[in-house]
Amino acid sequence: MGAAFLSNTAGLDLSVTENNTAAYIESWLQALRNDKTLIISAASQAQKALNHILGIVPSYEASEAESE
Repeated sequence: MGAAFLSNTAGLDLSVTENNTAAYIESWLQALRNDKTLIISAASQAQKALNHILGIVPSYEASEAESE
């Protein structure tokens, strides 16, 4: 998910995928089918990683840092 978020942010064309990428995603689909909460956790962690890579500080963290 993180790679997809970063690719989208960078404006990369995601309409073409490599065969290995499709196989990798298929393996995750099975895990997602087995655990309905996994998608929420994975998306949350991917967003946090994206924010870190891009240097984005969520507003709630910025306001906490300012009040200290």
